[in-house]
Amino acid sequence: MDSHIIPRIQDLIIDAFLAVRTQINPQKKSNLFELWGFDFLIDEDFRTWLIEVNTNPYLGIPNDFIKKLLPEMLDDMLSIVLDE
Repeated sequence: MDSHIIPRIQDLIIDAFLAVRTQINPQKKSNLFELWGFDFLIDEDFRTWLIEVNTNPYLGIPNDFIKKLLPEMLDDMLSIVLDE
């Protein structure tokens, strides 16, 4: 199952960025970054669908999985943005 779902999620994220690439201007302000949230649905046939992309994703902790994932994700994001 993961061998199909994860690559599909990655493809959908790439497609979303390609769809708005002309609207994103990395030269505008080089000292800014943005965290995007991608919401997916996996249907009964294990097809993966992109529902929406948020430029201000919810960072609450609704369950134990997110409680573990969120700090790791934020640490990774800040490492990418701040570390040389």
